[in-house]
Amino acid sequence: MTSLLPIDTLLTAACTWLAIGLLGLVAPRNTRFISKTLFPLGALVGVLVGLVALGSLGGPAQTAVLVIGLPDLPFHMRLDNLSAVFALLLGFVSAGISIFAAGYFRKGEGTAPGVLCLEYHVFLASMLLVLLADDAYAFMVAWETMALSSFFLVTTDHRHEEIRRAGFLYLLIAHIGAIAILLSFAVMTGGAGDYSFAGMRSQGLSPFWASAAYLLALAGFGAKAGLVPLHVWLPEAHPAAPSPVSAMMSGVMLKTAIYGLLRVSFDLLHETIWWWGVVALAVGLVTALFGVLYSTVQNDMKRLLAYSSIENIGLIAVGIGLTQIFHAYRMEALAALAMTAVLYHCLAHAGFKSLLFLCTGSVLHATRERSLGKLGGLIHRMPWVAWLALAGVIASAGLPPLSGFVSEWLLLQSFLFSPGLPHPWLNMVVPVAAALVALVAALAGFAMVKFYGIIFLGQMREPGLKDAKDAGPWEKSGLVWLALITLLLGILPSTVISRIDAATRQLLGTGLADKLEQQGWWMLAPISPERASYEPVIFLVTIAVALLLGRWLVRHLYHGRVRRTTAWDCGYYFQGPRAQDTAEGFSQPIRRIFGPMFRMQRHLPTARDTAPYYTVKVEDHFWYWLYLPLAKLVGRVSTLVTILQGGRIAVYLMYSFVTLLVLLLVARP
Repeated sequence: MTSLLPIDTLLTAACTWLAIGLLGLVAPRNTRFISKTLFPLGALVGVLVGLVALGSLGGPAQTAVLVIGLPDLPFHMRLDNLSAVFALLLGFVSAGISIFAAGYFRKGEGTAPGVLCLEYHVFLASMLLVLLADDAYAFMVAWETMALSSFFLVTTDHRHEEIRRAGFLYLLIAHIGAIAILLSFAVMTGGAGDYSFAGMRSQGLSPFWASAAYLLALAGFGAKAGLVPLHVWLPEAHPAAPSPVSAMMSGVMLKTAIYGLLRVSFDLLHETIWWWGVVALAVGLVTALFGVLYSTVQNDMKRLLAYSSIENIGLIAVGIGLTQIFHAYRMEALAALAMTAVLYHCLAHAGFKSLLFLCTGSVLHATRERSLGKLGGLIHRMPWVAWLALAGVIASAGLPPLSGFVSEWLLLQSFLFSPGLPHPWLNMVVPVAAALVALVAALAGFAMVKFYGIIFLGQMREPGLKDAKDAGPWEKSGLVWLALITLLLGILPSTVISRIDAATRQLLGTGLADKLEQQGWWMLAPISPERASYEPVIFLVTIAVALLLGRWLVRHLYHGRVRRTTAWDCGYYFQGPRAQDTAEGFSQPIRRIFGPMFRMQRHLPTARDTAPYYTVKVEDHFWYWLYLPLAKLVGRVSTLVTILQGGRIAVYLMYSFVTLLVLLLVARP
C-alpha cells in the first residue's frame, strides 16, 4: 500500500476543513457542539497541515490534477518549497486561532454558529488552495472563495450598519485587486492561451510586458495586503470582524497576498528589473511609515493593531524591493539575506499579530469595551491575557529575544551590507531607506507601549472593569500556542532559517543555510560572525539570570521595614484613574511632530458648554484625496448613464439602429 504524498495529504486536509464546515449546518444553533467539537477538529487539521508542510520543505515539487473544474479546464495543483513555507504558516497559526475560537464564539454573535463555522472553515480551505494552485483558473477560484468567505466573516454581526459598510468596502477593494491579478495572469500567458503556471514560466515576455504584469500583480496583491493607497479597507474591516477572524485575516490572509507577489515576481517572471525593486521599496516605506504613525494615534485597540499590520506589511514590501534590487544586479548573497528577512517576518508577524488580536478579543469579551480611554489596570483581573499579550507586544516592538526582533534585524542587516550597488543613485537612496526603517521600528515600539500600558497597567478607568474575568481554558490554550510560536521563532532563528532556506533557494538559486550550519544553532550570523552576530539563547538566559538575581537581592538585602503614606503627585494627592495619561495624551507628541500626516478634527471646551469636553478625531487623508473624489466622479457618471434609460421603447430602438449603422460602417472593407 503506497503512502499519501504530502500534496495529497494537504488536499485531503482542505476537504476535511470543508467537511467540518458542512457539519456545522447539521445543528446550526448548537453552540456547544460547534465550539467544543468542530473548532478543535479544525485546529487538529491545522496542526496536520503545518507538520506536512514542514516535512516537505527541501523536497522535490509535487503536482496533482483535479478534474473538478470546467470541461478541459481542470485544477492544477503544486506543492513546492515556497507554498510549503506559507502552508506551514497557515497550519500552525490557524491551529492556535481555532483553539481560541472554541472558547470565544458564543450565542448572540449575529450569524448562526453553524453558518459561522462553515464560513470559517471554507476560509481556511480556500487559503490552502490558493497556496497550492498551479494555474490561473484554480488560483482565481480559490482567491475569490477566500474573499467571499472572509467578507461574510467580517459581517458576522451584520445587524450594525457600520459593520455592513466595512464589509462592503472590503469586498469592493478585494474585487478591484482580483481584476488586477487576473489581468496580470492574462499578460503572463503571452497570448498563448496556456493558463497554467508552467506555461507562464515558459513565456519569454519583453521587458515592457513583464513590467506590466509585475505592476498589475503589485496592485492586485497590494490591495489584499493593505499597501498604501489600497489600505483603506483594513482599518475598517479588522475592528468590525470578530477577534478570531481579525487574527486570521491579519496573521494569515495578508500573507497569501505576499505569497502571490513572490510567486509572480520571482517564479513566473524570469527576469527582475532593478526599478521594480525601487517601486516596491518606495511603496513599502510609505506604507510602513503611514501605518505606524496612524497606529500611534488610535484610541480603538483593534484599529491600532490594524494599522500596525499595515506597517508590518510595508516592512515586508521593503524587503521584497531590496531583494529585487540585489537580484537584478546579481548580488545573490545579499538577495538571499533580504528574502530570508521577508519570509521570516511573514512567519513572525503571523504569530505575534494573531496573538495580539486574540488578546484584544479576550479583553473585549471581558469588558465590552474597545476604547482605550475606558480600559486600564486589567493585569490585576486578567493576568493570563496580560502576560501573554506582553509576549506579542515585545515581538511587535521588535525587541529581543522574540520573533519580531530577528526578522527586523535581518532586514536592517540587508541594508547595512548594501553599499557597493552599481547604481550611484541607489547608493544614495538605500541608506535613507534604512534610516526610515529604523524610525518605523522606533515608532512601532512607541505604539506597543501605548497599547499595553493603557490597557493593562495603571488603575482601572471605569468601575465596571472590576468585574472582568480572565480568559477561559480554550482561549488560554490558543494564546499559549501562539506565544510559544513567537518564542521559538525568536530563540531558534538559525534552525528556522535552515528550514525555510529551501524556499529562498527555489526563488533565487542561493541561500543562507550553509553559512548558518557552520556556526551552530545558537548563533545567527548571516554574513560572518566578525561583521554581525546574534545569540538569542544566550541573550534569553542572561535576561532570566538578571531577573532572578535581582529578585534574590531584593528579597535578601531589603531591610523589610515598610512605611506607608499617602501618594504624592507634584504637591497634590493622587487623584485616581483620571490623573493617568490618556490614550490621546500619550500620542499627543506624535500628533504635533507629524501633524501634516493626519487629518484632525478637534473639539475644544468653550464657555457655552454645559458639560465641557475635549475630543480629537484623526482621519485618513486618502479618503479625502482619493476615494471621496472618485466616489463623486462615479456618481456623476452614473447619473449621466441613467439619462439613457428613459423608459421609452422608441428611444431604445433608436439606440439599436444607431449601433447597427456604426457596426456596418466599421466593418465595411
